[in-house]
Amino acid sequence: MTENPSSAAATRAPRRMTGVGRVLVAVYGILALAAAGRSAYQIVDHFSVAPVAFTLSAFSALVYIVATVALIAPGRLWYRVAWITISIELAGVLVIGTLSTFAPSVIGMDAIDPFGEDSTVWSAYGAGYLFVPLVLPVLGMLWLARHRPVAVSAEPAPSSAATRA
Repeated sequence: MTENPSSAAATRAPRRMTGVGRVLVAVYGILALAAAGRSAYQIVDHFSVAPVAFTLSAFSALVYIVATVALIAPGRLWYRVAWITISIELAGVLVIGTLSTFAPSVIGMDAIDPFGEDSTVWSAYGAGYLFVPLVLPVLGMLWLARHRPVAVSAEPAPSSAATRA
């Protein structure tokens, strides 16, 4: 018995990495590299200036790296990991953005300068990165909500004639 090509296509999971998903992953990858590079430089060169802020920079880099991998990897587990990391990212941007704007000394920063040597990726809501860190998790969550993993059935769906009988 030959398999109906349309039923085989119907049982395959839709691909998440198409179109806008690829652009989203590319931006996450670029931000992961930028955050990792910035935090590595800050920690190696002048960690004592703002250890809390620089530790947060390293943490944000880790979040972006895991989020990038989770967005690429297939399956329900990675989908959940993507939601968790992107939620942490949004919370981080909002909390660190607020602290760095209204109480910079709490996180060891001298002033509200998103381009300063003691700022982080999430400082001033990501102003030093053109607010991409603020917008990106919202876009990521919208994209994830529209691209939920589907359960792939090994059996083809029953035909309409079989369901009427």
